[in-house]
Amino acid sequence: MLDYDSEVARYDATRGVPRAEAAAAAVRGLVPPTAHTLLDIGCGTGLVTERLPRPGLRVLGCDASPGMARKAVERVGGLIALGDVRRLPVRDAAVDAVSAVWLLHLVPESAEVVAEAARVLRPGGVFVATVDKDAGHDVGSDIDAVLRPHRSFARASDRAGLIERYAAAGGLRLAGRARFTGHGQGRTPRSAADALTMGRFASWFTDADDGATARQLAAALGRLPDQDRRRPDPSYTLLAFRKET
Repeated sequence: MLDYDSEVARYDATRGVPRAEAAAAAVRGLVPPTAHTLLDIGCGTGLVTERLPRPGLRVLGCDASPGMARKAVERVGGLIALGDVRRLPVRDAAVDAVSAVWLLHLVPESAEVVAEAARVLRPGGVFVATVDKDAGHDVGSDIDAVLRPHRSFARASDRAGLIERYAAAGGLRLAGRARFTGHGQGRTPRSAADALTMGRFASWFTDADDGATARQLAAALGRLPDQDRRRPDPSYTLLAFRKET
């Protein structure tokens, strides 16, 4: 996993405002108009968080990285808490909505995150989360044709079916879904090969061979045409779960 404290300086530039705006709009579309408070967990630098408010909706944030949290405070003010998303520093039934954008795939203990979201939600509140993030990057490109035989999404901690089971265990019922585009996140062969050699995609692969497969795939990607042409942008999925009253 990335060292998010050291990633702060370049984080926003590699993610981009258009992607953040698309994510925020999709989250807002799944949050009921009656909601007055939303807690954005794993908020990072606040790039999405600052775009979530709407009239009548107060947005708070929480992140475990001190560096990320400081950046989020600069962006959205003193509405950011430093805290572990598996043990939120929030009392029971305190908020009307919880959002987790590009978070659950990073946390092997995603069951704990979903349980915490359920705990802090008021009855009738909603938990909105991205699921199947890595699978969303498979856009049917030539890059995917190289990677697909070696990928395994079966172990992903944000699998939709898995998150639905965790949600049900916490008294959360599936209430909606949405998709949005990851603008500017389409990969180039060169960037995908670089990520492989840096070990960024290790969780995708079933091969436990000290990186030999990653090196072979990086070489195969290096033989693709148009090394710096971005392939299509990914499409991400959001699920919304309502807490039973």
